[in-house]
Amino acid sequence: MSAPTTTAGDAPMTHRQTLEALSGLLLVLFVAMLSGTVVSTALPNIIGALNGSQTQYTWVVTATLLTATATTPIWGKLADLFNKKLLVQVAIVVFLVGSVIAGFAQTAGQLIAARAFQGIGVGGLQALVQVAIAAMIPPRERGRYNGYLGGVMAVATVGGPLLGGLIVDTSWLGWRWCFFVGVPVAAIALVLLQFTLRLPTVRRENVKIDYLGAALIAAGVSVLLIWISFVDDSFAWASWQTAAMVGGAVALLALAVWVESRVDEPVVPLDLVRQRTTALAILGSLAVGMAMFGGAVFLGQYFQIGRGYSPTEAGLLTIPMMAGVLGSSIIAGRLITKTGKIKPYIVFGAIVLVIGFALLGTIDHETSLVLVGVAMFIVGVGVGMTMQNLVLAVQNTVSLRDIGAASSTVAFFRSLGGTIGVSVLGAVLARRVTDQITADLSAAGIPASGSAGAGSLNLDAMPDAVQQIVRAAYGDATGHIFLISAAIAVVGIIAAVLLKPVGLRSSLDLPDPARSTAVAADAVDGAPAFDQVTVDAAGREAPARR
Repeated sequence: MSAPTTTAGDAPMTHRQTLEALSGLLLVLFVAMLSGTVVSTALPNIIGALNGSQTQYTWVVTATLLTATATTPIWGKLADLFNKKLLVQVAIVVFLVGSVIAGFAQTAGQLIAARAFQGIGVGGLQALVQVAIAAMIPPRERGRYNGYLGGVMAVATVGGPLLGGLIVDTSWLGWRWCFFVGVPVAAIALVLLQFTLRLPTVRRENVKIDYLGAALIAAGVSVLLIWISFVDDSFAWASWQTAAMVGGAVALLALAVWVESRVDEPVVPLDLVRQRTTALAILGSLAVGMAMFGGAVFLGQYFQIGRGYSPTEAGLLTIPMMAGVLGSSIIAGRLITKTGKIKPYIVFGAIVLVIGFALLGTIDHETSLVLVGVAMFIVGVGVGMTMQNLVLAVQNTVSLRDIGAASSTVAFFRSLGGTIGVSVLGAVLARRVTDQITADLSAAGIPASGSAGAGSLNLDAMPDAVQQIVRAAYGDATGHIFLISAAIAVVGIIAAVLLKPVGLRSSLDLPDPARSTAVAADAVDGAPAFDQVTVDAAGREAPARR
């Protein structure tokens, strides 16, 4: 039988009460994911309408990921100190304001700035939903609810591109509604949470938030990403600009680590990061984030620019990936709850993810859509079995008081991996496309200087001959970035294999100190008990005595 879920200090929650509380949280998660997926298929049209470039295309995505990455650990730390419900609602409001501003953007630069502000809210939603769920449901039981999370993820990721495509293809709506459409959904979630979510308020004396550490991390990552975007284009690899930017980024990040090691309330607690499970989950999340965000964000561009499909058709063509995410997350979640084991599913998912990206690495502008669909489905299976379960593996090893910091730390590094992945792969794609277009224009006898439109994504402004060259260049170059994604995802396999085979605990919090060093002799539902790997009061792993 499933153990009833609880909130700290309250009576146990029934399955129905838990589902009611989850309804608002899942709607919030849906809104956060929809903000990215609804734009994915529409982005080529949006950047074309704003006369933006490939670099700006990448930064529309990167800006949101960057600010979400920088603010995620702050939101997580706040969740350990203040009312989690209120913080979720504040994040929703920030997201709403950012969405409205993005919808009224007049230039690509304004859109990037608006998306950066929107990312602050997205960072809060990503971290706080996980934290709130962890505060209600024990790790052992959380596996069964991962199916609901997977379902929301799949619906948002399938429905988002479809909705974005329909909006762009509907003349009386226009692309601006890709940003406005999330506003009423977020408003509904705000009201729903007010009536369904009941979480205890945790207050501590002398609260200190490490804003300096967060600012240094954001600044260091930003400088690095700006360098990636412009190197080999605006300046050479071996140049003073490269030395200044790379050196500055390393110095800022090194200073951030120094600050984090000395402040009372670090945004990225180094004690948690040093734990084996957390460190490996972070490494795996970095790899999954880089591969998933960095590769998947360019699928809409591949189908539209490389293959010539409409935004709506491009959304439909991404369904196989989302079917893989939905199916694997539901099945894996049920099996994890039944067996109490999590490592085998993470390892299998990481292997499948590499296989899927390796298959996508073989595509070009003429590849059979059946092969592309199969490869996307395999990638979806890998994502569904790894992404949420890496967070669960970390939550399982920390006390309830540190659940916010632990969850947000993993989400932080996953978003960081996605940010770097999108920026790096976008830069690689832009270079290869530019080189191939230049070579093909010369081979066709078309002067590159006479095809200014080839530098932007507004294909309608190009002559037919140039359009065909640009489409072929994008279609052929996309396969190359998926190969890079596959190589990056191999790191996820290594991290997954090195994880300790720990059973999931059935309690919300860690055992009390008097029992934390004992090895549990009994098992829950036939699964190994959590105390197979002992944990002290601070949440640090210790060797079990047998």
